[in-house]
Amino acid sequence: MKNLFCFALVLGSLVASGCQGLRKPAARIDGPDEESARKVRQYARFRLTTDLTKLSDRQKSMLPFLIEAARIMDELFWIEAYGDKEALLGSVRDPATGRFVEMNYGPWDRLDGNRSFVAGIGEKPKGANFYPADMTVEEFEGADLADKASPYTLLRRDDQGRLKTIPYHQAFAVQVERAAGLLRQAAMLAEDPGLRRYLMLRAEALLTDQYRESDLAWLDMKDNILDVVIGPIENYEDALFGYKSAHEAYVLVKDREWSQRLSKYAALLGDLQKGLPVSEAYKRETPGSNADLNAYDVVYYAGDCNSGSKTIAINLPNDESVQLEKGTRRLQLKNAMRAKFEKILVPIADVLIAADQRDRVTFDAFFSNIMFHEVAHGLGIKNTIDGKGTVREALKEHAAALEEGKADILGLYMIGQLHDTGVLEGDLEDAYVTFMAGIFRSIRFGASSAHGRANMIRFNYFLEHEAFSRDAATGTYRVRFERMREAIASLSRLILTLQGDGDYEGVGRLVTERGNIGAELQSDLRGLSEAGIPVDIVFEQGTAVLGL
Repeated sequence: MKNLFCFALVLGSLVASGCQGLRKPAARIDGPDEESARKVRQYARFRLTTDLTKLSDRQKSMLPFLIEAARIMDELFWIEAYGDKEALLGSVRDPATGRFVEMNYGPWDRLDGNRSFVAGIGEKPKGANFYPADMTVEEFEGADLADKASPYTLLRRDDQGRLKTIPYHQAFAVQVERAAGLLRQAAMLAEDPGLRRYLMLRAEALLTDQYRESDLAWLDMKDNILDVVIGPIENYEDALFGYKSAHEAYVLVKDREWSQRLSKYAALLGDLQKGLPVSEAYKRETPGSNADLNAYDVVYYAGDCNSGSKTIAINLPNDESVQLEKGTRRLQLKNAMRAKFEKILVPIADVLIAADQRDRVTFDAFFSNIMFHEVAHGLGIKNTIDGKGTVREALKEHAAALEEGKADILGLYMIGQLHDTGVLEGDLEDAYVTFMAGIFRSIRFGASSAHGRANMIRFNYFLEHEAFSRDAATGTYRVRFERMREAIASLSRLILTLQGDGDYEGVGRLVTERGNIGAELQSDLRGLSEAGIPVDIVFEQGTAVLGL
């Protein structure tokens, strides 16, 4: 069974090319029982449900097909992140260690710098399982393979040991055929014509690795209450080059009431782009006019988005040409967001935020900060100003961390601008204090993730610019509002400039100099663990949880 999905149809021959590079522990492994149990307890459990009474019978009938297609993305992400899941789990005797392996999609703790927690397994390869474990950067760069940097190819070795590429749709032929069939079955039940068209196109995209047409169809959908994000999407798992996209899926139900509250902000993208704190050269691109902003309940996570820290908002598609043509859709995952706020952010604030500022940590501010983070992904510049290609190409492995940093800080900058004009209600100081508490929440993910590095850079930048102070007696932090606003503007300017210039060396210095956790902060973060505050959430999900 575990070898079935490794076979790939390559050039008309059925060969086990997709299995090359899969890691298989040689012997059964004993994990540290109590330590693994403690790690599992760091995640707060949360049931993914929604009000199904707002769905028609046909819509309810679609959900099992969409969830089953999402499960297949889990299989593919296991291959991409580690390799042979069943061999790894079969080598672990301790149930708690096995459970933590499943939560991390491998033997490395994603929220603790990707440290191995299974005896006998070394450090995580930067290229995960997208590349041969013994491949060097120089070998990759010297390989004459036209599609080696494609988001949708695996690198493997041929019979002579030379590098070759295998397109995803060939390496994963068995799985994508199953997933495409399930999407087509769901499409036959879809009452919304836009959703039906998207599902059919997405099914075809899984079989061809051609995603542009389905991305455009997804952007055209406006009235559907059910939604699914599925396929190879984000490139965080490839920490070697940032080229390869990993498989994931979300099954979603729209919250129409909250979505209506957000709709007015989608129309402001053009003005927000013009108001960025940089010279005209760095904001000359025009955001797509078709972008929208909606709130959803998630009923199923799978693959990349379900590993380690759980995503609570989405800004897609990632294709820069699609973004420039039609913009993006920004999906706020309200039920998962509420879980993180109540189970993690509020307890963190009670420990690390100054007592007289704690009541400024609010769900509305948390929601707005995350929402404008996603809006900010669509702003700035996608192509360098001096012909170095796209920002992602120019900044390579640093691109994801800097983009996350841009979205966070620029989102907060925009909140300030919209408060000034009266467009956004609420208290700006709530946004700042909630954002500060959010930095502590995200830094606990470790500096190995793009979000973790982005938050460490921001924390250290704020520290240097005195945007907050720390009370040595209580170990709590106080936001200095005027200094915070100045630091937000200057850091926004710095990041936008680095992106526009495609300044790979400059971003490398920023990460090296400001992307590390200092001893004092590390001690404060240990205090959160000692207080029993969860690091993240883990889901109870599926058709049984939904009562289907």
